Amino acid sequence: MSAPSPEPTGNNIPVHRRLSVIPGETAPPSTQGTLNGSREYLTQQDSPSGNNRITQTQEPASKVKSKIDSTYKLSNPLDRFTEQEVMDNASVFATNYGLDEQIFRKGGLVARRPHGFERMKDLDSLDKERLRLERDHPYKQPWLLYNLVLVCSLSAAVQGMDESVISSAQLKFPAQFGINHKFPNPKYAHNAEWIEGLVNGAPYLCCSVIACWLNDPLNRWLGRRGTIFVTAFISFATCIRAACTNSWQHLFVARFCLGFGIGPKSATVPVFSAESVPHGIRGSLVMQWQIWTAFGIMLGYVAGLMFYHVADTPHITGLSWRLQLGSAGIPALFVMAQIFFLPESPRWLMSKNRHKDAYKAMLRLRGNDLLAARDLYYMHVLLEEEKAVVREHNRFIEIFTVARNRRAMSASTIVMFGQQFCGINACVYYTATIFTEAGFNDISALLASFGFGLINVVFALPGLLTIDKFGRRPLLLITFPAMSLLLLFTGFCFWIPRGKARIGLVTLGVYLYDMFYSAGEGPVPLTYSAECYPLYVRDLAMSLSTSTLWGFNFLVSLTFPKLLVAFKPQGAFGFYAGWCAILFLLIFFFLPETKGWTLEELDQVFSVPTSKHASYQLYNAKWHIQHYIFGSKQPHRPLYQFGDDAESSELHTIFTGNSHA
Repeated sequence: MSAPSPEPTGNNIPVHRRLSVIPGETAPPSTQGTLNGSREYLTQQDSPSGNNRITQTQEPASKVKSKIDSTYKLSNPLDRFTEQEVMDNASVFATNYGLDEQIFRKGGLVARRPHGFERMKDLDSLDKERLRLERDHPYKQPWLLYNLVLVCSLSAAVQGMDESVISSAQLKFPAQFGINHKFPNPKYAHNAEWIEGLVNGAPYLCCSVIACWLNDPLNRWLGRRGTIFVTAFISFATCIRAACTNSWQHLFVARFCLGFGIGPKSATVPVFSAESVPHGIRGSLVMQWQIWTAFGIMLGYVAGLMFYHVADTPHITGLSWRLQLGSAGIPALFVMAQIFFLPESPRWLMSKNRHKDAYKAMLRLRGNDLLAARDLYYMHVLLEEEKAVVREHNRFIEIFTVARNRRAMSASTIVMFGQQFCGINACVYYTATIFTEAGFNDISALLASFGFGLINVVFALPGLLTIDKFGRRPLLLITFPAMSLLLLFTGFCFWIPRGKARIGLVTLGVYLYDMFYSAGEGPVPLTYSAECYPLYVRDLAMSLSTSTLWGFNFLVSLTFPKLLVAFKPQGAFGFYAGWCAILFLLIFFFLPETKGWTLEELDQVFSVPTSKHASYQLYNAKWHIQHYIFGSKQPHRPLYQFGDDAESSELHTIFTGNSHA
């Protein structure tokens, strides 16, 4: 018997069930059957009354592939097989790729019923004990897994340091190069603010326009580890080059080239982590990228303070800011020294048909042969299901034309755009400038900036502890309203006359804003984007997502100096406060939750049509108001309902009708 696959075999074509249900009811359990020369499937149609109904259709097998929407296709395909069939198929898989046949028989059995292992007679006591340990202590993982996350996340410190050292360095280099907007060189008098913003945002312009789009070919040719190594080297080299420039034009070029180190790395590292860690703790481990970005930001402020008083030498002018910019490359050396001691991504190895190497990598990451066999075989089955979907040849176009991909892209774009237009990087890049505008001197402004960076690290920890417990959506929906109000508060404080009251209140507003950002919009975007796409477009789609991120990052860094001059701090902070309010609504209606599912199982979550997801959120808000304020006893209906694992591991979806909107 061959491995499970939805492809037709001879004239026997398995029945495929689509997630389409009558409003208010769960979909019926999937069934297995065959049709001679045709496939039977369920599809959703709108009745004249506006309600969704199940209709049953039969079509010739030749037309089925083009008709069945891939967005509804993936659930747990092992449900269609008996325990014996699953073990036989896993045995064939192991034999074909030179793997341990017996352990994969067990692995396939557990993959079919992940929570039903206690009733499995084919597992011995040691197997069950290890599965209980994983269930009861999900963070008890091999040291190598945590080392992988740590080393990868160190890459983020390069980016974080650059964001903050430029804030310190711009207190000095603009005056040296004649682009200080208060005392510019006469030939730059009319565009000094734009030039300063262009130099600051140069790496992110490169990321958006060129570098992020190299992610897909680099990962296909070099793998995850190779891409991280190359980009870490570029980051180190360009930071050193930036420290050796003698004009703003040369500094712009050096910082532009830094984008080739930041862009592909920012797209690869979260994906590498997401593909390597268990799905139950994926959020908290993948968000280490943001924690180490915050740590890098803090280190950048430390470097700004350390080198601020360094005096020029007879042959070096501006040694202080040069040391500040050059120091941002140091974390990249640690990444390059460690990266090839880590295993390659098992998913990437499987995409290259290197299944034996994938199992070795998974075994190192899981520390147990049964867990490794379970995860690898389940990954194989779901990827085979994915391959069965007929696609166009252009993967980039399919990001937009395949509904499942389009929904993931829309959600990712919202959080990536939101991370920039919530105003955080305007604060990070120009923290020292903001505090000097409030009345601090240079050293006090740098000390206050260090406090900003320290808060950014410390308050990322609540997000780390809650992202896998409460989910991605709640963190964002709680923090965005608070961020909007705090930005307004900070902006209004600039109307207070200069003095201790203004300094104290502006600092308070910025620090409180930083706390809410660090626990919500800080860790979520890259974590969310790394997990929401299917494997076959993941690298290319992450290029699009990170290009969006860095493109708007560049726009913020380019425009904020001019925004401060034209709108004053009050208007600049109010502008971003308005965007925080808009982003709250976008997240509320259009962002599906992703916690708790494997990367392949998320295909099912993104199968829910956007309109159904949005209408459910209105119903959900209405129910909570009626229940907690007016004491209604009406039972709550979730958007997703999961069947008893002992009976079915398939994800059922409840769509709400118009009466509940």
